[in-house]
Amino acid sequence: MGKLQEFDITFTNNKVVYSPGESISGTVKITSANPLQYKAIKVNCLGSCGVSNKMNDTSWAAEEQYFSSTLSVADKGTLAQGEHSFPFQFLIPGSAPTSFEGPFGKISYRVRAVIDTSRFSKDYKAQKPFYLLNLLNLNEVPDIEQPSSSVTTKKFTYLLVKTGTVMLKARSDLRGYTPGQVIKLATEIHNKSGKDTGCVLASLIQKVTYKTKRAIYDLRTIAEVEGAGVKAGKHAEWKEQIIVPPLPQSALTGCSLIEIDYFIQVSLKSPEVVVTLPIYIGNIPVNVTPSRAAATPPTPAPCLPPRPAPRPAPRSSPGGVTPSAPPAEEDMEEEMGAGGLVSEEIPTKSHSQQDHSAQPPCVSPSAFSYAPGLTFSQNQRRADDTSGPLFCVSTGATIPFFSDGSSTPVPTSCPLILPPEYSTWDYPHEPPPTYEESCSSNNSSFNSRR
Repeated sequence: MGKLQEFDITFTNNKVVYSPGESISGTVKITSANPLQYKAIKVNCLGSCGVSNKMNDTSWAAEEQYFSSTLSVADKGTLAQGEHSFPFQFLIPGSAPTSFEGPFGKISYRVRAVIDTSRFSKDYKAQKPFYLLNLLNLNEVPDIEQPSSSVTTKKFTYLLVKTGTVMLKARSDLRGYTPGQVIKLATEIHNKSGKDTGCVLASLIQKVTYKTKRAIYDLRTIAEVEGAGVKAGKHAEWKEQIIVPPLPQSALTGCSLIEIDYFIQVSLKSPEVVVTLPIYIGNIPVNVTPSRAAATPPTPAPCLPPRPAPRPAPRSSPGGVTPSAPPAEEDMEEEMGAGGLVSEEIPTKSHSQQDHSAQPPCVSPSAFSYAPGLTFSQNQRRADDTSGPLFCVSTGATIPFFSDGSSTPVPTSCPLILPPEYSTWDYPHEPPPTYEESCSSNNSSFNSRR
């Protein structure tokens, strides 16, 4: 560093996570081995977002700036030999969005100090990032305490000439969750055919949209649960739970270049039937009061058509031979004795989510090498230490956040939750349905029958 032995930035109380509208303060520390002439010593606080068309590329295709403040802590002069400290303080705007970092863009905040030297000398620079958490209060989302549900029916052909119908209905207990909460999922499948269905799969999916000239959609399956199929002519129910891991919040308020959405996708294989349930991931959980719970009517069972009356026996032909034909689908349904009147439970085959009952591993600082400036003390706290708020690194992003508590968070180690690997898609491609499209089930054939 030439004449400088130390040039560093420290935040007050070693704080690294701040909230919009809060002040960020600290000190620029300089230790010089020899006198150093300078024109000015300045400190800048910057918040910005950039998105790219290529993965892990910082040549941004689109950018936006949230704030940039510069403070001159020393005017022209000579920096004597020894140690020097220059305090600074900035006010973070109340509209700044939460920090986020993904493969095609990021929302980042940093403080930079610059020693502006004479014309023919080298300038000195030091930089330190910090993180912003703009809390998403789920209670401010309309109807967040209501279930999220969707239903669809599909008619399909099998054995070349036969047709059947499958009804798939899925429902979550709420529309919003926070990390650590459990999503309670109920699924109904009415197989009105003579063929067994394939397995049923429920997935928690994260969709990140990067808005460049041609939008890029990045999808990640966070957790998966697989259940068995449904026998021919049967009506079955499947109830499962998905634990929400540490995730960045939905809707990065204040950012116009990056959007984060979450939805639960329930799909059936053979025939291929899919429904999606849009949900929110926030920081403050839904406050389901008794009055709210009482106001939520129970979901009625699907109205199934009445069982048809037995058909009269056909008259015999003059030769005593009764004409024969392949049985109709309704007759086959009656012969199987199901018709959707008796529900069966679908067994769960597998979970892709880690077992949290075991002792969580302690993560080394090298695991966070993609979050520059995030350091750990030698005596790292265990992840099960609940004496203070816990820092986690979100899945699909590199912003740490505290899971609960209102005290000042401090950096700690945390359990590392590894979802299935990113699927990198070339763009453009068909994005998943929007919230409005997935919520609109009024045109489904099942609803029209009710």
